[in-house]
Amino acid sequence: MVLLQADAGAGNYSFLILMAGMFAVMYFFMIRPQQKKQKEQQKMVTELKPGDEVVTSGGLHGKVVATDDETVTISTGGAARLTFEKNAIGKKK
Repeated sequence: MVLLQADAGAGNYSFLILMAGMFAVMYFFMIRPQQKKQKEQQKMVTELKPGDEVVTSGGLHGKVVATDDETVTISTGGAARLTFEKNAIGKKK
């Protein structure tokens, strides 16, 4: 009877260790890379300057004409000038 009680306590510790291990794996394979990607995207958006060629998240290609704190004005060719929120910029070419 005493041995059964000792095994039940050891099972609880192994379960906790297993759960902690699963959380660590999730953190290093899912959460951390996503945070790193968001940080790089934010850095790219804050460093935009006139003359940079960009692609919006909607797929529009253009050249940055002007920027301010929240928006970016893009020239797509000709006289057209389009204003987008900075978070709509997907990537720099």
